[in-house]
Amino acid sequence: MEPLAHKIRPEKLDDFVGQDHLVGKGKPLKEAVDKSHLFSFILWGPPGTGKTTFAYIYANELEGEIFKLSGVSAGKDDMREIVKLDFGNHPKILFLDEIHRLNKAQQDFLLPYVESGEITLIGATTENPSFEVISPLLSRCRVFTFNPLNEKEIKKILERTDFNLGKEEKDWLASISNGDARQALTVLENTYKLYGKVTLENLKNSLQKAHIRHDKKGDGHYDTISAFIKSMKSGDSDAALYYLARMVKAGEDPKFIARRMVIFASEDIGMAKPTALVVANEVFRAVETVGLPEAGINLAHGAVYLSECEKDRRAYNGYKSALKTAEKYGNLKIPMKVRNAPTDLMKKKGYGEGYEPYSKESFLPEKIKDKKFFKDKK
Repeated sequence: MEPLAHKIRPEKLDDFVGQDHLVGKGKPLKEAVDKSHLFSFILWGPPGTGKTTFAYIYANELEGEIFKLSGVSAGKDDMREIVKLDFGNHPKILFLDEIHRLNKAQQDFLLPYVESGEITLIGATTENPSFEVISPLLSRCRVFTFNPLNEKEIKKILERTDFNLGKEEKDWLASISNGDARQALTVLENTYKLYGKVTLENLKNSLQKAHIRHDKKGDGHYDTISAFIKSMKSGDSDAALYYLARMVKAGEDPKFIARRMVIFASEDIGMAKPTALVVANEVFRAVETVGLPEAGINLAHGAVYLSECEKDRRAYNGYKSALKTAEKYGNLKIPMKVRNAPTDLMKKKGYGEGYEPYSKESFLPEKIKDKKFFKDKK
């Protein structure tokens, strides 16, 4: 049976709800549709904000043939079959949901077809494309950021259903949706299937029983990664391996885990062992190129290494302190001796004059010249 979210999906841009910064009058995606501008792009934003809906509207408005694949299950053969198809003058549009789940080799395969225009790619992702999409492919796509829907927008979508919802029911669904229209619609649909009638009480009971929240976005996701990080921080390799195994077994994105390890290497190990960052980056690279299940070995290697390293947060703490100072004082005047002097005129005006590279004097602005951000070890 077709889900409610699919049943009420609009086919025209005029009926699209939300993302006014992109589809409002004079905005880029509105202009692209109005002018039938065919190009590849990536939609980046939280679940249930209209990424899939807009992709289908775009294809429909441009009279294109759209094919949907998921980055979770798609392979090169699936893409190759689409490449072979010929629709004459009709654009061939590949909608890749969860594009961040494609490995590097799969993205490399797509690149020449996107570059030649043989395929118009629309990617959808909840993860930062800068981390997840290879640079050559990213450079050939524009990235548009979708925002969570506000409660007014969620209610507008709910009004399109056949359910005669009262104000209380709409308000409650909008408030628990966290900007995710699909979540609100799923709770509504589950409630009707369970109870045959939609009331506020039934909605609340349905949410408790249906367990519709995907754990990768819920408390279990954050609790487990927190336990993993804290275990490495405390040098508990056994606990780090256990929480790593739990995440991998649960289907967590291995690049998410590896990325947190890269952050950890600088944040918690820092100057105690600077090469930890090199190891963490190589783990991330291995995860990208190897993929699961074998990449679990690389993650385990990195987790134990980072756990066993001595810890030193002085660089990170110093950076946080410097950020607060920069925010407090704004653009303080930079001393002339450390300014760039690329021209004779600037040299005559004193730029760079008196600079001694190994001087022990402070090069900070005068107002904060005695500040210490990077503390000595006690």
